[in-house]
Amino acid sequence: MADGMKTNTAYGTWVSPISARQVASAAPAIDAPCIDNGSIDSDNDGDDLYWLEARPEEGGRSAIVRLDANGKKTDVLPAPFSARSRVHEYGGTPYIVVTGILFFCEQSDQRIYRLDTRGKEATPEAISPANQHLRFADICYDSQHQRLTCIAEQSGEADSATQREPRNFIAAISINAPHELIELHSGADFYAYPRLSPNGSQLSWISWQHPQMPWQGSELWLADLTSEGLLASPEKIAGGCDESIFQPQWSPDGELYFVSDRSEWWNIYRCANTGEGENSIEALCPQQAEFATPLWTLGMSTYGFCDDFCDNNSLVACYTQNGCWHLGLIAEKTQQLKTVDLPFTQISALTSKGHRAWFIGASPSQSGCLVELDTRTGQYKIIHQFTALPIDEGNYSRPQAMTFATSNREQAHGFYYPPCNTAYSQATSDEKPPLLVMCHGGPTGATSTGFNLKIQFWTNRGFAVLDVNYRGSTGYGRAYRQALDGAWGIKDVDDVVAGAQHLIKLGLADPERIMIRGGSAGGYTVLAALAFHDLFKAGASYYGIGDLETLARDTHKFESRYLDTLVGPYPAEQALYKQRSPINHIDKLNCPVIFFQGLDDKVVPPQQAEAMVESLDKKGLKVKYVPFSGEGHGFRQAENTERALLEELQFYSEVFGFDLPSPTPTDENG
Repeated sequence: MADGMKTNTAYGTWVSPISARQVASAAPAIDAPCIDNGSIDSDNDGDDLYWLEARPEEGGRSAIVRLDANGKKTDVLPAPFSARSRVHEYGGTPYIVVTGILFFCEQSDQRIYRLDTRGKEATPEAISPANQHLRFADICYDSQHQRLTCIAEQSGEADSATQREPRNFIAAISINAPHELIELHSGADFYAYPRLSPNGSQLSWISWQHPQMPWQGSELWLADLTSEGLLASPEKIAGGCDESIFQPQWSPDGELYFVSDRSEWWNIYRCANTGEGENSIEALCPQQAEFATPLWTLGMSTYGFCDDFCDNNSLVACYTQNGCWHLGLIAEKTQQLKTVDLPFTQISALTSKGHRAWFIGASPSQSGCLVELDTRTGQYKIIHQFTALPIDEGNYSRPQAMTFATSNREQAHGFYYPPCNTAYSQATSDEKPPLLVMCHGGPTGATSTGFNLKIQFWTNRGFAVLDVNYRGSTGYGRAYRQALDGAWGIKDVDDVVAGAQHLIKLGLADPERIMIRGGSAGGYTVLAALAFHDLFKAGASYYGIGDLETLARDTHKFESRYLDTLVGPYPAEQALYKQRSPINHIDKLNCPVIFFQGLDDKVVPPQQAEAMVESLDKKGLKVKYVPFSGEGHGFRQAENTERALLEELQFYSEVFGFDLPSPTPTDENG
């Protein structure tokens, strides 16, 4: 306001400087930092650093950026090439760099391409076979055999025509012509983390079988490499149906490390060779903390080795406690964890070399940025971030951690964001704000405390937001993660209801204006909450699940048996699937719903949303369907994210009678 005074205006109608276009263009963008593998054994501090950038304004293209020793940033992947894998549909780390040569998985055809980044006008050239319906991810470099070792998935028309699942295996591809591809290991339903020992004599990996998901039960394997580059004498080192393994990685002196939840918490372990052919497994630094995250995408990393490893046995690792991430140094000899004082509450994609570590860091006031840490001093610097919006930080709501009682005399967790806008008072007389409850996907996952402009879009307009880590979420130990087993559609729904009721009791939300939104598995929680409870007055489902039976029959291989644990084996428990499917309880759903759906979605096919919309429309409820062509499971194109936000806001304004302010030039032009 010109006079510096705040105005009293109804919640939900506040004029916001945060436009939907700005939100769409500020989607999470940085991932998978990588040091040139050709210099892994070098002590040179001038290594080139690479990372991925997802660019909504370029149709969701995933670019690869390099920061050289002189501090110069350049795009190394020419448009329209896009580095993105579709192994397991969710993909994973799709590239590696070896002495300036980039090898990457191209989004359009899923083949591996080679690009000499040292050439000014080099063109990517495919090195993997054509027309074999192959996908690749999680690549490591085998210098002795001059090849790439990676996870491969063979799928496509041949498989769908015969109703076969895609086949997964560990593959090796020669980087020299004629680029021979050989199959190193197969037989498991899924593979991840193929990693070579420093001397190239052994290969480790993890695998798992239906119906396990990797965070439920997986196995760590180790095999010798013959002189011909084939695997010999594979041996299971750790893991099983009740133990989850994450990120096996070799230390500089050739010992194998990994993360396991055998102690209830995902902690780091070392597999030491006793010298008599036996392996001894020991925990490095037992903590009631999680040093891992669900393996939804391949190549995820939470720890690395420091330059003084051989002297002090030190590792750098990120871990989560009570919903917030931290970074620490582990001295193996003393089993001590020293937490580094950093302003970040969300840390991911950690990699290290020498005395430096790089990771993606975020905080309630800082969106995802690329950070470099000196592990000797604990000093850090942000080496890449996107320009902040020209908006007063006073407009940004800060998350407040909340724990509240829920069903079965248990507790659930979440983060509360109050309405926040520098131009407006926090209330008009005794009015309570409308509350938007958010449900994260997975359901095995967790919400982030990192700066999220999508949340600020709502709080800056006068909405309160509750972002719930319902039972089944990660970051609180294996017992909390498994609390949703057999209870999906019950406990998660109880928790979002309990969270909203908790805020109502505290006087922080208007009980007549409670909304709920979520995507994917979170979309299922939305629809189940609307069908089986009367608390919520409107909902938004983003590529959500309405029919559990259809999901069990039609979804992709990676998640095709996920529901065995969350609900029960299908079709043996068909009655339970019918009972928990919102589409079978339209008679109980009595409030407006808006659906957003990518028409190319292979995880939750569009028929799910379309069937729900048709049923609700026949019932006479207010319902809207917003489909997007060219989008899959999650929206990558800026214009589609923008439209979805505006459609959702308009929908709520119609339901609750909000008088939305006229679009400003910022709203129209971003």
